[in-house]
Amino acid sequence: MDVRVLRYFLAVIREENITRAAGSLHIAQPSLSKQLMELEQELGKTLLIRGKRKITLTEEGVLLRKRAEEIVELVDKTERELSADAGQLSGEISIGGNLHPSLLNAAAKLREGNPGVSFQFYSNDATDVTERLMHGTLDFTTLLAPVDASRYEALRLPEHSHWGLLVRADSPMAEASCVHREDVQNLPLIMHRRAGLQQSIAEWAHTRPERLNIAASYNVIYGNPLLLVQSGLGNLLVTRDLLAPELDPSVRFLPLDPLLETHYLLVWKKNATLTKPAERFLSMLTGR
Repeated sequence: MDVRVLRYFLAVIREENITRAAGSLHIAQPSLSKQLMELEQELGKTLLIRGKRKITLTEEGVLLRKRAEEIVELVDKTERELSADAGQLSGEISIGGNLHPSLLNAAAKLREGNPGVSFQFYSNDATDVTERLMHGTLDFTTLLAPVDASRYEALRLPEHSHWGLLVRADSPMAEASCVHREDVQNLPLIMHRRAGLQQSIAEWAHTRPERLNIAASYNVIYGNPLLLVQSGLGNLLVTRDLLAPELDPSVRFLPLDPLLETHYLLVWKKNATLTKPAERFLSMLTGR
């Protein structure tokens, strides 16, 4: 599978039109159509639905788009790394997940004496960023502890938070000062879908994950998390740092008791060969 043809495929998806894509690629439209047909023949799958107004993707096309983006991104990243000036520290460091002050401070400090180093930040849910990490398109990502030690190396960051329950102000629980183990065992919960986090909560509650009353799960909270609770669907089990400092009066945040703290980790693929800029970035974080 030719990387050049994958770039053509992605251009067609972006433009939703072969003629416009050919123009953006500066190639003839018949040649582009031929390359796409040969790609479909090579894979034995129909990738594009050629409509009168625009081109859309088949289910197989959606899968190839995801993989093509990863392949092209990895090729581009490798080319940038190989073309870096050997005489000075230069190159790109890509970091996924939530950003934290310790990371940004280290990034700024590294660039002070090494202007050839740049950073790329990528935000998405834990499933996506860890997949990109394993495929090599990210150097690092941040995750809440715990993580799978058989797959990742990890550095504990200074940032931390604590778990609690976001409840409606008109809930009977709202009068309490904290949430106890038996409360978590019985209340309808909205919680993160990561198995490791669910296991940690279940262990804290002296139960098993399958015994928790999980009304809904999420992989990342976009927009206003208060809506999840205000709807009456359940009580949001969340770390305090993900909420605004001043909460809407319609909800209350109750910390778990006993306190359940969590730490943020910077993780990278186990046994991965890090670039020199990535190694220097790690050393700045560890103070070595």
